Amino acid sequence: MKTVSAKPGTVDRQWWVVDADGQNLGRMSTSIAETLRGKRSPWFTPHVDTGDFVVVVNAERVAVTGQKLRDKRYYRHTGYPGGIRSRTLAEQLALRPEEVIRMAVRGMLPKNRLGRKQLTKLKVYAGPEHPHTAQNPQPLRIERKAEVPA
Repeated sequence: MKTVSAKPGTVDRQWWVVDADGQNLGRMSTSIAETLRGKRSPWFTPHVDTGDFVVVVNAERVAVTGQKLRDKRYYRHTGYPGGIRSRTLAEQLALRPEEVIRMAVRGMLPKNRLGRKQLTKLKVYAGPEHPHTAQNPQPLRIERKAEVPA
């Protein structure tokens, strides 16, 4: 029996939509990352981009637990000496809510050119509207694992 490997041109991509309203940021990002990588597909091949497109709406209404709104910080550098800048998660959600989800998913993808290509299939929008209705995206079911009683 031969192992079938996906080729770059033979992948049939689907479109999925995720409503981030009230979803936990980390759990939602995990499901999005494995969909972008193609792990939900029977054709998954680690070195080929076999993933699907994911559209995220209501990014400004994502939920986090604990004190992350106050404690979690996002850092960037201007390129000049002493140019480190930081924002809290609350400030980042107010200014650029799309980047919060994009950065969370980016950290879960491979750190190479394949990961950068997979990230381009992620479309994030702050509000409930998106311009991808022609692609007929289906709702992506995010599984919640049952909690084990202590």
